Amino acid sequence: MKISTQAFGKTNDGKEVSLYTLENGKMIVKITNYGAIITDVQTPDNEGNLDHIVLGFNDLKEYTSKEYIDGCPYFGAICGRYANRIKEGTFSIDEQEYKLAINNGPNALHGGIVGFDKIVWDATTEESLNNVAVKLTYLAKDMEEGYPGNMKVTVTYTLTDSNDLIVKYQASSDKKTVINLTNHTYFNLNGANSTIKDHDLVVNADAVTPVDENLIPTGDYLSVEESAFDFKQPKSLGLEIDSLADGYDINFVLNKENDPLFAGTLSHAETGRHVSVFTTQPGLQIYTGYYIPEFTGHDNKKYGKYMGVAMETQHFPDSPNQPNFPSVTLSPEEKFEEITRFHFETK
Repeated sequence: MKISTQAFGKTNDGKEVSLYTLENGKMIVKITNYGAIITDVQTPDNEGNLDHIVLGFNDLKEYTSKEYIDGCPYFGAICGRYANRIKEGTFSIDEQEYKLAINNGPNALHGGIVGFDKIVWDATTEESLNNVAVKLTYLAKDMEEGYPGNMKVTVTYTLTDSNDLIVKYQASSDKKTVINLTNHTYFNLNGANSTIKDHDLVVNADAVTPVDENLIPTGDYLSVEESAFDFKQPKSLGLEIDSLADGYDINFVLNKENDPLFAGTLSHAETGRHVSVFTTQPGLQIYTGYYIPEFTGHDNKKYGKYMGVAMETQHFPDSPNQPNFPSVTLSPEEKFEEITRFHFETK
């Protein structure tokens, strides 16, 4: 196990940013404390060749450029204080209404104009015989981006010797608030040599939360049976993707009764690469990257539409306004903690 630190550049306002490289002798993970972004994951194919299997850049300037910020793909970032959408950027706690920045059509998305994906986190590293870790912390101030409460947030990335990448989220607040944290990594197990249409997906879900024309949940639960959203058995992402206007961008309601942690598996037959997702969170947003801007990423690969699929473990979109959804309220006497584990293997 090995972890190393190097300079990654400066933000537009002059803050120093670092890049942390985690290695276990079989795979490599790179994380920056700007946006708590996973910039790179490298795993071997079935012939032992390492390749970049997530979308990202080798230079901080790419993440802070106007083109990237305007395109807002959130490559590998932590999204918060509230990941996903809140209808019309408005919610109430104890009859007190809060208004957020509108940054996605008529809605608030991924924490606002300057969400957790665009701040510099404090970082420390940990190393042991069986794992290496980066612990990132941030204090979100009361009413930052419109959210109440001074919230201390910790995200810990741990790479184990068994090819697990564990993401642990922790938070506390001095006022009642809402929280929903996710990591927005886009996977392409073929090293971005083709779109993700030739990837197979399994999702441990019998239902999704259907949305309106603005991608806000209706509040209902819709069975995946006989629909394009049925991934209970392995199915190619490309099989029915073109039957959907913008590809897949939907929250799956994970089956907690059968297997409380298993969320899904993404696999690519040609390279033999698999990544399985396990989580304590209730939902899994599958987004196949219809709106990924045209950028040049690792190894000068061209990114764009359908070049990555995000598997975002999280609570459900617009939960503050949906009483039938699992609660996202965090009170001062409570501690928020969720864990997601990505397991990588080659078959």
